[in-house]
Amino acid sequence: MSLLVVGLSHRSAPVSVLERAALAVDAQVKLVQDTVTAEPATEAAVLATCNRIELYADVDKFHAGVAELSTLLAQHSGVGLEELTPYLYVHYEDRAVHHLFSVACGLDSMVVGEGQILGQIKDALARSQELHTAGRLLNDLFQQALRVGKRAHSETGIDRAGQSLVTFGLEQLAGGGDVQVWAADRTALVIGAGSMSSLAAATLARAGVTEVVVANRTVERAERLAQILTEGQDTAVTARAVAMDAVPAELTRADVVVSCTGATGLVLTADAVLRAAEGRAGQVTAGTGFPAARPETPWPSTSAGTEENCPLDLAAVQGATGFSVHGEAAVAGMDAATLEQHAAWVGTGTSRFERSREPGGGTAADRGERRTPEADAELITALAATVATVGRVPERRKPEPVAEIPRPDPSLFLLDLAMPRDIDAAVHRLAGVRLVDIESLAEVSADAPMAADVDQVRRIVSDEVAAFGAAQRAARITPTVVALRSMAADVVAGEIARLDGRLPDLDERQRGEIRQAVHRVVDKLLHAPTVRVKQLAAEPGGAGYADALRTLFDLDPETVASVSRAGDSTDEKDRPA
Repeated sequence: MSLLVVGLSHRSAPVSVLERAALAVDAQVKLVQDTVTAEPATEAAVLATCNRIELYADVDKFHAGVAELSTLLAQHSGVGLEELTPYLYVHYEDRAVHHLFSVACGLDSMVVGEGQILGQIKDALARSQELHTAGRLLNDLFQQALRVGKRAHSETGIDRAGQSLVTFGLEQLAGGGDVQVWAADRTALVIGAGSMSSLAAATLARAGVTEVVVANRTVERAERLAQILTEGQDTAVTARAVAMDAVPAELTRADVVVSCTGATGLVLTADAVLRAAEGRAGQVTAGTGFPAARPETPWPSTSAGTEENCPLDLAAVQGATGFSVHGEAAVAGMDAATLEQHAAWVGTGTSRFERSREPGGGTAADRGERRTPEADAELITALAATVATVGRVPERRKPEPVAEIPRPDPSLFLLDLAMPRDIDAAVHRLAGVRLVDIESLAEVSADAPMAADVDQVRRIVSDEVAAFGAAQRAARITPTVVALRSMAADVVAGEIARLDGRLPDLDERQRGEIRQAVHRVVDKLLHAPTVRVKQLAAEPGGAGYADALRTLFDLDPETVASVSRAGDSTDEKDRPA
């Protein structure tokens, strides 16, 4: 059997796909159960967080396992297999171990080095143990991943490189400034009472908000969290609990809102945020959030369409307002022959432009021109030559400068840490509101610098992967070694019994001496080979030594399998609840 993981995360899939593929707890349970029911897998566990969904399994066939796990992920997530497949990644054996250890250390997190993932790995293991879908391999794997993650955080400064997703999100809400300065004297509303929401509430309390209101569908859980916050020794925050139907009213009072629920639909729509925030300072406006655009100043009148005896079809240039028929806009796209006619017409001095050159001639707009007919004629002749070469003259028109109107400073701050999202993404377009969600956090964290300690953590991961692989390979040969020693004990017992029949006059002391002597001989003969075969089996590529041992000593495969099953049963009994 071999370890296989199939999954998707913020590194392989856009947030929109992760959002649709998110699994509720009930769906995770069903996925694990269906996986162990499938033919290639004997063990299974699901690691599901706000930015990853991974299915771990012990499989006996790689290709069949990948196909089955991918299909199961698609079925339970509700995203079609063809749509989901481009975003899936696959890790096998040592690469799968390396991946989970890296995840446990926070190297694969959206915020590098964050420690929340350890609690999520622990929850995934506990759920699989409760469902009896985690056997020896996954139990060893997940427990070792927890130890590796703790080692990385205790022996390196990875915590300096990373922080919790909550802290990172609050920093983005604060515009990159000091969170404590930003949070001082603000009121916070936390929607949800799970682990992420609890962390958010505690972080806000330590940051210095004056009040934290906790809203949850189960009011008792909200009350418990509020009580913990109130009784905390390191903060002086006021905390209270409300039901979910009180959220609209609390939203009008809150300065900061953090939402992380398991809801499958939106908890806060853009309309709800708009209605709640309309009466606040820095009134929120719908749409883009910008003031109404200033009315455009009309262009000066053009001579297009009013020139006498002009050979051009001016209907094609009616949209080129603000330009004379002598300019480039008027002749764009005209063929060479027509351009030459137009040049000749300009040269005759019959246009309004030419008349405006005469003293007192033409209108004020005409006299405002600065170019001469000769210059226009030369320009148009040059344009005609260009047309003969390239086929047409592209219109070149200087774009109007776009005035950048700054958005008003936000008065309402929202942090959405849920997957799928709790807060409507349309809130981004509301002025006076700042929304930070998983998608925006992913964009910012992609450019975040990594700490120097990350390299040290990577070395720890590599060493731990090698050690875990050696231990697993050595463990695979243990049932074969036990079966060999069991067979040797049976041979000794048979020979002692035969000796008893042939030498009935031996007393019990003599029989005991003979029995011990034979056992010592057998143990010494087997000691060096069995120790050495365990060492060889622990090395990469050492899996074949177990097969060689079974072949050399003609061991019954069923005996070896029964020893292995007995070991799994013992592990199950000894496992802590």
